[in-house]
Amino acid sequence: MAKNDRPFSAKLEVPEALTFDDVLLRPKESRVEPDDAATETHVSKNVSLNVPVLSAAMDTVTESEMAIAMARHGGLGVIHRNMDVDRMVTEIERVKRADELIIRDVVTADPDQTVSEVDAMMQREGVSGAPVVGDDDEVLGIISATDIRPYLEVGDSDAVSEAMTDEVITADADVSPREALELMYEHKIERVPIVDDGDRLIGLVTMQGILQRREFDQAARDENGRLRCGVAVGPFEEDRAKAADDAGADVIFIDCAHAHNLDVVDTARDIKADVDADVVVGNIGTREAAEALADFADGLKVGIGPGSICTTRIVSGSGMPQLSAVAEVADVAAEHDVPVIADGGIRYSGDAIKAIGAGADAVMLGSYFAGTDEAPGRIITRNGKKYKQYRGMGSVGAMKSGGGERYLKDVEDQDEEDYVPEGVEAATPYQGPVENELHQMVGGMQSGMGYVGASSIPEFKERAEFVRVSSAGQQENHPHDVLITDEAPNYSPGE
Repeated sequence: MAKNDRPFSAKLEVPEALTFDDVLLRPKESRVEPDDAATETHVSKNVSLNVPVLSAAMDTVTESEMAIAMARHGGLGVIHRNMDVDRMVTEIERVKRADELIIRDVVTADPDQTVSEVDAMMQREGVSGAPVVGDDDEVLGIISATDIRPYLEVGDSDAVSEAMTDEVITADADVSPREALELMYEHKIERVPIVDDGDRLIGLVTMQGILQRREFDQAARDENGRLRCGVAVGPFEEDRAKAADDAGADVIFIDCAHAHNLDVVDTARDIKADVDADVVVGNIGTREAAEALADFADGLKVGIGPGSICTTRIVSGSGMPQLSAVAEVADVAAEHDVPVIADGGIRYSGDAIKAIGAGADAVMLGSYFAGTDEAPGRIITRNGKKYKQYRGMGSVGAMKSGGGERYLKDVEDQDEEDYVPEGVEAATPYQGPVENELHQMVGGMQSGMGYVGASSIPEFKERAEFVRVSSAGQQENHPHDVLITDEAPNYSPGE
């Protein structure tokens, strides 16, 4: 029998690790009003946000619709990877096109295509109109959904040239938003093709894009004014990562449940060398893991089993309470100027701002957003109440859809009973627009900053101090000795 260099009894002399309910922020003297607290932060070395919140890369949480909404309101959506590469590229492009002033990657129609073909193309690409171009990209006309649906004047097999509007109002690349808007109002149109001196198409300006830019002035945008977009790839999916980079993703997340695996570290380093986008690596939960990744990663994502639908700690017996995990990783990351994202275990806005106080730069939420309109999960009704489907990426359903690699498991050609899941499938209450949930989350975080007397995220991280809370104190934290008659929008006793 091999000799054990460390007595077994010594292994039980373990350090204490804490999570959100174990502590409270210690209030301090303050002149900071919560509404004045600035929440700008970095989620990776080169990508900043006005709101320190990300939506999780889960197939019941984030696709292009959620990513667009998150970016418009200052956060970041991370598109899940349970889809083929072509669809992933389409999802990224939808985000990047959503609020673009001059859309460069324009969806165009050919004059010889049939009406039904163009109709299907516009639905697939998520656009309501397209310039019709001929040889050398010369603009011949423009066709919109109102021209062809429901095929009142043209048949679905007729050519686009018979249905398009051939008197096209165009502009050059120097057009300002105000000038473009004036053209649209004057000619009662919703889109203006941008052309060069030879009337060749080089872009498109839409009324929707101009108005959305005015409405979402705090949006997360890249250097070209397009919405920011994150996307998850597997730890061994170099080709997917390259495709995401080519499609315009701003941040690529190496999506692994245990990123402190040396094979994952090696391939993450290779992916970082092959792409221009920032690369965030996760998930991890210890300072040793941070030390292995911080020399090349643009960001670190923290969370080993804290999610509401994650069973990793129960199934594997492994994990780290989230607050201590964030603090350990942040100690190392700060030395390398690498941002930290706390992923999982956050039920309330108070948990989120505690994560920031422990050293995180932003938080990632799954269940908090899974019940919103923008989440792709289907709506179900139980006992007269609406819910949305929500499942862990380690659940059987998610693994069957391609999520097994996240847990470093080979699940190809397996029967359902052969899976060893690390997550469950559940239902979460329907919540309405994600904008409302994000408002409550960020507002609560700003309140926490006000109590500590910090006007910015960096200042908050410096001023934040924690006090331990007993089990009686945890009970005291919540409403008690009363019957709640009116629910608050940011608190549920069942959470």
